[in-house]
Amino acid sequence: MEAVFVRGLVKEDLLDIRAGIKSGRYVNEATVSQGIVQRLLNALGWPVYDTEVVAPEYSLGTRRADYALCHPPREPAILIEVKQVGQSKGTDRQLFEYAFHRGVPMAILTDGQEWNFFLPTEQGDYSERQLYKLDILEREPQEAESSLKRYLEYEAVRSGQAIEAARKDYRNAARKRQAQRTLPDAWTKLIESEDELLLELLSDKVEDLCGVNPDPDAVAAFLRKQPPTANESISAPSPRQPRRSVQPVPSEAPKSTGYELYGQRHRARNALDVLVQVFGGFAERDPSFL
Repeated sequence: MEAVFVRGLVKEDLLDIRAGIKSGRYVNEATVSQGIVQRLLNALGWPVYDTEVVAPEYSLGTRRADYALCHPPREPAILIEVKQVGQSKGTDRQLFEYAFHRGVPMAILTDGQEWNFFLPTEQGDYSERQLYKLDILEREPQEAESSLKRYLEYEAVRSGQAIEAARKDYRNAARKRQAQRTLPDAWTKLIESEDELLLELLSDKVEDLCGVNPDPDAVAAFLRKQPPTANESISAPSPRQPRRSVQPVPSEAPKSTGYELYGQRHRARNALDVLVQVFGGFAERDPSFL
């Protein structure tokens, strides 16, 4: 019963911490460490007074991490580096490198407001191994609470669920990055092959706009003139942004550019939007598709 009660305080603590950040209550690293980090760890069920589990000033050879969260005792599962509010930029690489060399699966850099979660032992370059960024002023308290519990709750870390969830989220993000990098090649091949669906979608949109269906050869010639990397301006969603869901077209909606996938009709702004959505749908149904 006690653990459940403690975890129930996370949202209340976040609300008070948000107010404290806005009012300038946390003036240095010590106040961030005690007033934000320790407070949230306690709310997440960590025994903050057991120094074999929540180890302050944990030695990393020539330097120290502000906290090592250990399971089993004295065995770090998560390293936390604490900075003054607004002073965390550019200090994450060293923490990342120490965690990597020690084989610690997760590292967190925080200034109290921003929480940057890294998985040092996963594949990918340095920038790609940032799992998640949480800004507790930008996110709703309920969303921030959910993220902190998912990756940092004591019982979840002890059971292995936290690291497992983090790795799953990281690999999903890695697949999306791979799809994003593949889009220019896919777009080029669709243009070069004069894909029938692409030609049809573009022709339909021309007809919607001017009432005249263009000649197929003219459509094909137009596409051949387009830059092969026309889709590079499309940005992949960052980890901290909610994934956009594609809504089905209502039955009463007028005819518009779109497509049907797995028996369901979907809207699309243009042919490129169709390509992005269809690839995403295939990847969700079969992770090996990409």
